[in-house]
Amino acid sequence: MSQDLKHELSEMVAPADWAWISPHANRGSVVVVDQSLDLVDVGVAIATDDVATVNHWIAEALLEKPSPFQLEIWDQTAKKCFKSLIVQPFVLVQAITADEN
Repeated sequence: MSQDLKHELSEMVAPADWAWISPHANRGSVVVVDQSLDLVDVGVAIATDDVATVNHWIAEALLEKPSPFQLEIWDQTAKKCFKSLIVQPFVLVQAITADEN
C-alpha cells in the first residue's frame, strides 16, 4: 500500500507560489519541510499516521510551522516559490533551491 501511496503523492507534488500558499498559512495548515527530507516521504509518513517518524522530524526541527518572521519575509517576496504537497489537513511546502529552477 505505501508504494502505491508514495506514487500517488509523488504525482501530486507541484510548484506553488506564496500567493497560493498564504491563505493556508493564515489558517495554520502550512508545514515547512527541511531540504534534507524528501517531500513525498514526509507526505507518506503523515498520511499513514507514522507518529514516531513525524515526531522525530519535529523534534529535530525538520518539520515546523513557519515562524512569524518567515511569514513576513514571504509576504514581502512576491514571487517566492515552493514545492508543495497537500496531505489533508496540511499543505507541506519546501523551498525550491536554485538548482531546481
